[in-house]
Amino acid sequence: MSNAAGRRRDILDTISAAARLARREPGDVRLVAVTKGRTPDEIAPLLAAGQRDFGENRVQEAIAKWPPLIARNEGVRLHAIGRLQSNKAAEAIRLFDVIHALDRTSLLQALVTEAEKASRFPEVYVQVNIGEEEQKGGCAIGDVGEMVASVRASPLPLAGLMCIPPHELDPAPYFALLAELGRRHGVSGLSMGMSADYRTAVMLGATAVRVGTALFEE
Repeated sequence: MSNAAGRRRDILDTISAAARLARREPGDVRLVAVTKGRTPDEIAPLLAAGQRDFGENRVQEAIAKWPPLIARNEGVRLHAIGRLQSNKAAEAIRLFDVIHALDRTSLLQALVTEAEKASRFPEVYVQVNIGEEEQKGGCAIGDVGEMVASVRASPLPLAGLMCIPPHELDPAPYFALLAELGRRHGVSGLSMGMSADYRTAVMLGATAVRVGTALFEE
């Protein structure tokens, strides 16, 4: 077993333990392996181990890397987890199965236009600027209801809400707030938690965790 495959097994075990402690089903939490900056050779052991959900930050990097891997590995689901520019909407629609960073109505309109052209409708998460940070993407907390309603009125399936807590602060209150926003707006999917805090995210309701460093580095 490769180091990456072994680390994947350990991460899945941690997710399962956290879910059970929170009285949740481990199968309700999806591990998204973040592969930005990773080569196909680095990704191959994860594919061989059965990993099928992968996250990429940059559209162009994903286009250069993933089509051959997808062709050789049935069932791969590719997640766009980085901030997405509207001028990349057509490429994103063609390649990604899930888009995690929908944060404005203009991007939603661009995605819908391209989805209807391609007859391909990826799931989307509404990204929330949970820490109200000027430098981060995400819609304002007060705009979540409007964004959720806009997605529900569109042909794109609503996957849930996504957030990235402020760096170097305890993430738990921010994860709890996203979970509360989900309950308030009838949204069950929560994309939250990365390498340093995915266990906490699972305890607080995450249904998708985005893990890269913990998979690839000792």
